[in-house]
Amino acid sequence: MQRLNTLTFKQLRALDAVARTGSITRAADELGLTPPAVHSQLKALEENFGCSMLSRKGSGAFNETPEGAELLRAFDKAQAGLELAIHRIEALKKGFAGTVVLGVVSTGKYFAPGLVARLRHAYPDIEIILRIGNRDAIITALQDSAIDLAIMGRPPRDPPVESLLIGEHPHVLIAPPDHRLAKGGSITADDILSETIIVREPGSGTRILATRYLDRIGEGRPYETTEMGSNETIKQAVIAGLGIAMISAHTVTEELRTGRLRAIDIDGLPIIRHWFLLHRRDLQLTGAMRTVRSFIEQEKGSFLPRMT
Repeated sequence: MQRLNTLTFKQLRALDAVARTGSITRAADELGLTPPAVHSQLKALEENFGCSMLSRKGSGAFNETPEGAELLRAFDKAQAGLELAIHRIEALKKGFAGTVVLGVVSTGKYFAPGLVARLRHAYPDIEIILRIGNRDAIITALQDSAIDLAIMGRPPRDPPVESLLIGEHPHVLIAPPDHRLAKGGSITADDILSETIIVREPGSGTRILATRYLDRIGEGRPYETTEMGSNETIKQAVIAGLGIAMISAHTVTEELRTGRLRAIDIDGLPIIRHWFLLHRRDLQLTGAMRTVRSFIEQEKGSFLPRMT
């Protein structure tokens, strides 16, 4: 360890320069030193290791000894590692590298992977860690500082956040294509409330929106519900004829396009909510976080699914 503590980069650079040029004088010119200064560095190096690092026959050029060659190989690796570190540090300072944990509510899983792919293509040295959960889970992760940025609907009150609107988020009532409510015509609140309504689990933003809508049109009248834990399960349940459901249009674009599901045409629908990108107000954004935030802002919602 003592040898390592007294080893300096000046000594290693002197050894490298003399081994490459074969001359102390040429090495001194390259390093901007005097020949005695280069000789002094080499002498200190050899005294440290107790062996010769260079050999010379007569008046010929200097060549590294086996011990010197071993040390130079280590020096090359160290120098390459430090150059990489310098590059990484500059990238981190400029926001082109780092790690960002992005939390997305469950409904966003239909577009979040595509967004992450765009980010990785634009900034390959930024690692994006994607976390998916329902609204309550994402809010809890924000409170616990377990995520850096979040994409969700209505921003929470706790914790206080800075939010950026990134696009519209329509919600529709869906039914199977042969359902009586999918055939058009005049549809009333009673028609809706007489159906079994398939809803998400408590804590889901979609469930909160559906409950508010049904309570409003029904003026507080009761209705039958069936709870299911994912959008995929709800879609399959509606297709199977188990009921109707309010759901994010972004989760059913393909089913609506192919006719496997139909959006119920009734006044007041679709309900247009919005997607927000947000982070804790007290969070000190790293360069990578600022870069990701700016990228998503500049995309202007182009990564969101489009209703047909």
